Amino acid sequence: MDNFVDRKNELEAIREKLMSKKFELIMIYGRRRVGKTRLVLEAVKDFSHIYYLAVESDNLRHFRETAERITPEVRYAREDWESLLHALKGKVIIIDEFPNMIKEDPKVVSLFQRAVDLDLSNSNTKLVLLGSSVSMMTEKVLSYKSPLYGRRTGSMKLKPMEFFTLKEFFPEASWKELIEIYGLTDGIPFYITQVKLPFWEWLEKELFNPVSFFRNEVDFLLRYEFTETRTYKRILEAIALGKTTPKEIKDFTGMRHSDITPYLRNLIETDLVVREVPVTEKPSSKRGRYYLADNFLAFWFRYVYPNLSRIEEGTFDVAEIRENYNQYLGWVFEKVARQFLVRLSRAGNLKFTKIGRWWHKDEEIDLVALNDREKKALFVEVKWKDLKEREARRILKDLERKSELVGLEGWAKFYGLIARDVEGKETLREEGWLVWDLGDFERLLRGGKEKGNREAFLKN
Repeated sequence: MDNFVDRKNELEAIREKLMSKKFELIMIYGRRRVGKTRLVLEAVKDFSHIYYLAVESDNLRHFRETAERITPEVRYAREDWESLLHALKGKVIIIDEFPNMIKEDPKVVSLFQRAVDLDLSNSNTKLVLLGSSVSMMTEKVLSYKSPLYGRRTGSMKLKPMEFFTLKEFFPEASWKELIEIYGLTDGIPFYITQVKLPFWEWLEKELFNPVSFFRNEVDFLLRYEFTETRTYKRILEAIALGKTTPKEIKDFTGMRHSDITPYLRNLIETDLVVREVPVTEKPSSKRGRYYLADNFLAFWFRYVYPNLSRIEEGTFDVAEIRENYNQYLGWVFEKVARQFLVRLSRAGNLKFTKIGRWWHKDEEIDLVALNDREKKALFVEVKWKDLKEREARRILKDLERKSELVGLEGWAKFYGLIARDVEGKETLREEGWLVWDLGDFERLLRGGKEKGNREAFLKN
């Protein structure tokens, strides 16, 4: 990736730490491929620094050799971590994949703690530790049990970029094509930079490429976090196929409910799965559902995993994905619609304090945005399809009916629809509905304000 895209806030936060006059210990973690290394290297490009990528073994020697190339006097230091860090006092030191050093020697965290407490803390050294193993970073480095607990001056959990940043990667692509790409890549920079346009031509070639990242990527992701991957893979497959409740996952995998619970907890902690409850309920609600945290996992388990043998043999036809893809994109478009509403909120068009799905028994509402302070609620249906005016009106009328089941008596209620294309949306807006389609995405990106008689929803 030649040009650095997005991450402006994160860059600014790291650079602010690098320019401080005191010791900084910064932890940056997040799932593999999310762009941690690229972000940090962009942040330090104007600073003299030592960058070291930790490996499975012999890290002390490798680190020393790396540091010597930047700071030759390191050769006079004893070969132990405290001495080497002392020799680099006042420098910017970046250690990538720090969990690899912990795997090699669990005592390394205590050694770093001693170096910080006895030497570095009264200097202007900048120590940046990166990790792709979310579980190891949270348990061994960030938790209160860690020897380094209380020493860090900043930490950042790097998340995938939002959908709208794809426009910077593919400025010529239509919004429809961007959503097709997002259904595969999510906001994960590595996957995004693999894609070429036209998307479907690239996908067909990539699936049959013998060295494609499609082949082993999920195994790599799971091995970063877990020693035993088979059960996790089975659970992820179940969720990708629409089994979202513990009972549905249990029935699909053949596991007992009590056996599934710790696996699901681990998948949530490692950012591979998210648990959602109806937006009107507390997080502890027993009505939680489980969803895959990113689109790449969903795409892979839905289309690649069941067809690995046929892909290997060359007998799989990408048309099989394309025929089903609009159905799959319904779930993806809900994620995009949520981000769209959040962007409207940031732009000052909407104002809400909470957003999420709502469901009860067989009734569901795709998105409900709430303003608890002003007792206002926006109910939104999301459809990845082109709608005639009559169909759009029918969906909105049914949404009114379902909203009465949510139980927000005394609240001001508004009703919205986000679809691929809505015929007659101006007429519907004049009637008081909030209606958006892909045609509105461009105006939002340009910072345009929404127009209409109800766009003051949740606005002071």
